[in-house]
Parts: sequence; structure tokens; C-alpha cells
Amino acid sequence: MKIGIIGAGNMGGGLGKIWAQVGHEVIFSYSRDDHKLHQLAASAGENAKVGTPTAAFSQSDVVMLAVWMPFLEEALRFAGSLDGKIVMTCVSGLQPDFTGKTIGIATDLKTSVAEIIQKSAPTAKVVEAFNITFAEVIAADSRNFGSDRPSIFYCGDDAAAKKVVAGLIEECGYEAIDAGDLIVARSLETLATAWVQFAVASKLFPNLGLKALQR
Repeated sequence: MKIGIIGAGNMGGGLGKIWAQVGHEVIFSYSRDDHKLHQLAASAGENAKVGTPTAAFSQSDVVMLAVWMPFLEEALRFAGSLDGKIVMTCVSGLQPDFTGKTIGIATDLKTSVAEIIQKSAPTAKVVEAFNITFAEVIAADSRNFGSDRPSIFYCGDDAAAKKVVAGLIEECGYEAIDAGDLIVARSLETLATAWVQFAVASKLFPNLGLKALQR
């Protein structure tokens, strides 16, 4: 599978590296440091390369958006047509309040970032994923916490796209949990902000994972 990474920082870079090492063709793009971008591709192995954001969008079957919210609009301008593309996003417009106040978390959004992306690219298959984990966990030798495998919730409106994303989640060493339609991204993005806040406030960051227990 061909995967484009838009935003090759700690999160996008770490995920792309894992996918390249399990055999996917990965294009890293959209970094403020071109030298680090090339170093990342080199460390990911022969299946990885550096490209422009436009190339990462156009030459890939799946795109991972891992940019800061203020840069999302610019990143999407590079997209061109996203017709039929699977677009994963872990972007959030919510801001953690590290004093411990989660009620009324600060945001200027009226809907989820995932839904904003879907509205801007109606023919894309947008899936929210990877926003309830930390880049440090992704960069570790294993995602496991002892004998426990952490969970990743994902949501979207296209069943086939979600199946692909679930496979990519599992390849990264997480348990993939289907959270429903794309509208659930409103809850997942809020949960992600609360999760970051809790990890920091409890002084467990970044050595913390979320596990969904099922009976």
C-alpha cells in the first residue's frame, strides 16, 4: 500500500516509519526541517522517501494528516483532488487545560476537525484515528504495556476505508476499536484532549496507554 504522511513530526513520522518497516511504500512530507525529513526517510528504510505534500497526496492510496490545526488549511491546499482517497486524521482543534478543568475545553470549532476535512473534500473517505496515543509510545520498540496492548479508537462513514485503517492500526501494535460514524470524531477529539491533560496532570505522561476492556 502507498501511504502519504502530511506532517512528518513525531506523530506522523513515527507512524510512517512503522508502516515503511512492515512493507508499505511511504512518502514523508510537510516538515519545517528538510534535513530531518530526509534523515527520517533514511532511518525508515528502503520503502520510505521524501516528497512534496502534493506528491504525498497524489501518489498515495492512504494519507495520514498529522499537522497542527493552524496548518491544516495550508496542508489541504496542496491536496488537489482527494477523490477516493482514504484520509486518516489525528488533528484536533481542542486545547488542553493543564490546570485540570475539562468542562468547557477551549475551542473555536463548532464541529470536529475530521468533519471539517470531510466537508472540504466530499469525495474523500475520512477516518479519525491515532489521536489517543502519544508519539513517545509510537517511537518505542513495542507499543505493549507489559502484557497489555493499548487500544486505538477510530471512526468514519466508509466501511471499506475503516477496514483499511483498522489494519494499519493493528500493524502498529495497537488494538483497533471501531467507534462508529465520523460524527463520533467530535467525542474522540474531545477525549483526546482530556487524555493528554490527564496524562500530564497525573505525571504519567508519556508512559500511559488507553485500553478498552471487552467482556
